[in-house]
Amino acid sequence: MSLAFLFPGQGSQALGMGADLAEAFGSAREVFQEVDDALGQKLFKLMREGPEDQLTLTENAQPALMAVSLAVMRTLEKEFSIGVEKAAFVAGHSLGEYSALAAAGAISLADTARLLKLRGQAMQRAVPVGEGAMASLIGPKSDVALAEAAAEAGSAVGVCVVANDNNNGNVVISGAKAAVDLAIEKAKELGARAIPLNVSAPFHCPLMQPAADEMAEALGKATILAPRAPLVANVTARPTLDPEEIRRLLVDQVTGRVRWRESMLWLANDAGITRFAEAGSGKVLSGMAKRIAPDSEATPLNTPADLEAFAKSL
Repeated sequence: MSLAFLFPGQGSQALGMGADLAEAFGSAREVFQEVDDALGQKLFKLMREGPEDQLTLTENAQPALMAVSLAVMRTLEKEFSIGVEKAAFVAGHSLGEYSALAAAGAISLADTARLLKLRGQAMQRAVPVGEGAMASLIGPKSDVALAEAAAEAGSAVGVCVVANDNNNGNVVISGAKAAVDLAIEKAKELGARAIPLNVSAPFHCPLMQPAADEMAEALGKATILAPRAPLVANVTARPTLDPEEIRRLLVDQVTGRVRWRESMLWLANDAGITRFAEAGSGKVLSGMAKRIAPDSEATPLNTPADLEAFAKSL
């Protein structure tokens, strides 16, 4: 089947996510309890009840989003007999790469939860609040070349790079606040609409090197197996099944560019994927898929009705 499962990243979190899955399926409740047990905190209660500002903290949002994605995948497997092997590939946006690997059996659920908790904490520690920034460049002229030109202008006063090549007309820059502010002005001169992002740290840029070092140590101790479906990695936009390469790429990903547009183009044009299923909260990646590969079908899977309809369609 020409199907790929996609797993969302930070920004897709929403208060109440996963609650309807837990109400409908015991398999989903199992996942949320296992994540709570692994972290020693009542994360699912926070997801259901808030407060929202605590849920959006990077160290909570990352494992919470993974938990919803894995609740979807376990429910598909246990209730509908649809395993990850139904897909030719898996891919996840930033933290979603960990969700993809957990869904494909490469990393245990408990280890994934703990790694994402640490990843969130390490990324926040790497740069003091207020010293870094990110901005989304949007519009028909917002391509990688424009973003690189804007980032180069900003780098005159500090670190500034292209962090996410998300989508046709949507590229994100990241770095030191003064550098990003300067790059925003340059991007506007070049014809892009530039929107500062409300983030607590400048992700996917060289300023995250302290976080990459922490993750290298943690991932070096983690058990990583070959995934049951190949992972299309963020930093290469190409598939891999090799556990040691995956370990290295997860470290590189902390400071490296998320090549999401390239990943989707490879899946659609080179691998012949015609259907994308987004497992988890929201539908950001489904929307991106339709813009990058307009001839493909893209389906968000985050409610019981979504899962039932998807199962019937296979």
